[in-house]
Amino acid sequence: MLKKSSILRRHHGTDNLEEGTFLDLGTMGFDEEESLAGAKAIRTAELLRFDDLHNVSKLAYQGDVVLIDYTSIANDPNSVRRMSIDLKNVAKDVGGDVAGIAKNLVCLTPAGFRIDRTRIRTSL
Repeated sequence: MLKKSSILRRHHGTDNLEEGTFLDLGTMGFDEEESLAGAKAIRTAELLRFDDLHNVSKLAYQGDVVLIDYTSIANDPNSVRRMSIDLKNVAKDVGGDVAGIAKNLVCLTPAGFRIDRTRIRTSL
């Protein structure tokens, strides 16, 4: 038998698990999760078409940092230009920031966040 912490006792009813027994961690809840309810998050979004930008922008208005993958529209220069203009306006509205961080990847932040555009390069 494997000796485990008090987490097992709380959620499984015992401190011990038989060898080869699995726990479904998805069904376990923790006290810390309740304190995170309503917390701001870093969200990832994939823009499949330009019209999806409205839903993605809502996340920044809610106070979340959003990483946007726009690979699906990257071949359409008009959509990319419109997306860029719209994201700049959203960042201005919420008092945040927007910047490209990789090829086809943009970061949109709410108020209180600034994107540092300096690349950190490590030397080997």
